[in-house]
Amino acid sequence: MAARLTCLALAFGAVVFSALAFGQGTGTGVLKLPQDVEFKGPLTGPPEIVFLYGDPTKPGAFFVSRVRFSAGWKDPPHWYANEVRTVVVLSGTLYYGNGDKWDESKLKAYPAGTFYSEAPKAPHFIWAKDGEVILHVTGVGPSGKTYISQQSTTGER
Repeated sequence: MAARLTCLALAFGAVVFSALAFGQGTGTGVLKLPQDVEFKGPLTGPPEIVFLYGDPTKPGAFFVSRVRFSAGWKDPPHWYANEVRTVVVLSGTLYYGNGDKWDESKLKAYPAGTFYSEAPKAPHFIWAKDGEVILHVTGVGPSGKTYISQQSTTGER
């Protein structure tokens, strides 16, 4: 009897989670060739971003984006509230440090190919010290950057 209930519960869970996963999709596949990926910057300059899939403003919605930082770009300490956020360095070397104050001694070089995840509300700062950097970011919305201090929110070069 217990085995039967366990099987029934597992089957029910599989159906529910499959429906949830399907509900997040667009109903059709998505294809973006490199020439179709168009980065757009904020009105004041870098970084540039493109959303490849999903909507980061919707609660519970999975999204995929790419972010391009120009050479020398510094992003002061900030955090994201996402429950899930992963990053792959696609090109360049990202210098990444943890903490709520800019401290170059904490920066670690993450070369192209590096994968990392960010815990919710974990303060960190980044620098595209040696050249342009492109990141591939996935997360679950809603997503939004919160700066920790009164430092510039437009970065510096």
